[in-house]
Amino acid sequence: MMNKNSLYIIIALVVGLLGGWLIFGGASDHEESDRHTEELESNQLWTCSMHPQIMKSEPGDCPICGMDLIPAETDTEGLAANEIRMTDNAMALANIQTTIVGGDSTSQEDGSISLSGKIATNEENNSVQASYFDGRIERLNVNYEGQTVSKGQLLATIYAPNLVAAQQELITTSALKESQPALYKAVRNKLKNWKLSERQIDAIEFSGKTTENFPVYATVSGTVSEVMTAEGDYVKQGQPIVKLSNLNSVWAEFDAYEQQISEVKKGQDILIIPNAYPNQTFEGKISFIDPILSNSKRTVTVRATIQNKDELFKPGMFVTGKIKTTMTSKPDVLHIPASAVMWTGERSLVYVKTNPNEPVFEMRDITIGNRNGENYEVASGLQQGEEIVTNGAFTVDAAAQLQGKTSMMNQTATTKEDSSILTEMKLVFPKGFSQSFEQVMISYLQMKDAFVAGNSSQVSQFANTAATQLESFETSTLGAMEKMHLKQSLKLLKEISSTENLEAQRADFVKFNEQLIPIAMNVEGNGEVLYLQKCPMANNNKGALWLSHEKEIRNPYFGDAMLTCGEIQREIE
Repeated sequence: MMNKNSLYIIIALVVGLLGGWLIFGGASDHEESDRHTEELESNQLWTCSMHPQIMKSEPGDCPICGMDLIPAETDTEGLAANEIRMTDNAMALANIQTTIVGGDSTSQEDGSISLSGKIATNEENNSVQASYFDGRIERLNVNYEGQTVSKGQLLATIYAPNLVAAQQELITTSALKESQPALYKAVRNKLKNWKLSERQIDAIEFSGKTTENFPVYATVSGTVSEVMTAEGDYVKQGQPIVKLSNLNSVWAEFDAYEQQISEVKKGQDILIIPNAYPNQTFEGKISFIDPILSNSKRTVTVRATIQNKDELFKPGMFVTGKIKTTMTSKPDVLHIPASAVMWTGERSLVYVKTNPNEPVFEMRDITIGNRNGENYEVASGLQQGEEIVTNGAFTVDAAAQLQGKTSMMNQTATTKEDSSILTEMKLVFPKGFSQSFEQVMISYLQMKDAFVAGNSSQVSQFANTAATQLESFETSTLGAMEKMHLKQSLKLLKEISSTENLEAQRADFVKFNEQLIPIAMNVEGNGEVLYLQKCPMANNNKGALWLSHEKEIRNPYFGDAMLTCGEIQREIE
């Protein structure tokens, strides 16, 4: 009896423990699963299928086109937000190659710096062949660029009424040259000033006949770089006919960056390598260094004069210049191949392989120094031993852009929204569209003025008028993006017109401008200037745009409270 009771007690304990585990252990597993799901959902990003640069932490509408946001691809493989993974197949197809920073392949070259440049005409040898008297060009013998002209060659034949009268004076005074030699000499000198030769003047005097059409001869030899008139044109005395360039010597003009200026001196030897003749080198001396730095390129022009009697150099040809420098290689300075660097204005970017065993890359900002041969010095941004893409960097960047990751073309997509995106959108509308859109813009500007005045009933009225005009548009020939902008604009106009709550209207006006401004930027204008203006404090300090026909700021988002708050972003026709 005791054994049976003990058995029952043991069975009861086992069943109790098993039931407790099923109830509480299973619940904890469910809770853990729920927590994991919530964690994934909290990390979920939302993007627009038409604008992958848009990244939001929650669902909603695209701020550019108004389309519903869709879940962005969730990276479950442990990648950072700005990392991109490529397949081995894609790496092979794009021939993507990498190099370890500080390895033998990135060592400094032989104490020289490389400059990129072009061949240009030597402006010291340029000349302009002009007409020396008023007249009409009857025949133009030199009429295309690149034509070779020799000194004394006939350039043009000109009908010159004033010259006809001067010839008649010569014929008349030739009979008086004994009695009035000063008058005779003055008439001859007048013809000489018009570049008639002694032989031509003697022929006129001997024949006793006037000539209506006179030849114009080249005074120098050269190559025609510009034809500045045409047959039938009336020209004034001194007006250019053609521009000639003597290509016996040319300029090689190079761009030197700020950090290279200290190594470049006037009179310094420079080795010139044309792209057209990569196996040939030519020696030159630096004859000019531009004293003014280009703000846009952050470079100065360095020039060398080259003899070109064999006409090997053609203006416009690309050349490379190498200058020996006194720079010594520092052991702690890193160098990377020039092919690894991507430029975006003042920024220098490279792609770093973040996982040595897998094709995972991340864009990195770096600061570069001097260019030594085919390598750049790295001032900051990289460390020795890191692996960078040296061939195919633009392919990696394109893949990053398609996946909505930070890229050269999309550097701030995951961190902030820039209102300049609206002004850079490309939409296409038919020619007849602009006439109908003009009427909408009239109603829009009236609505904007009503916002400035704080008159909600007028805002509603003008919004309703614009909505009616917009509904009448023919949209069958428009693309998907264009239709979407018009659809969202109409929707927001109806919302504005359906209420007289000024704050609600202004909130919708922010969104409405995000739809209307890209249309206005891409519609063919009638010449009237509009001003794109922005208030940085509107829209909860996120900033908001609007269009105005007045240059003076009149803020529609705050009215009298902050009437002049804002600035002009750009002018639009």
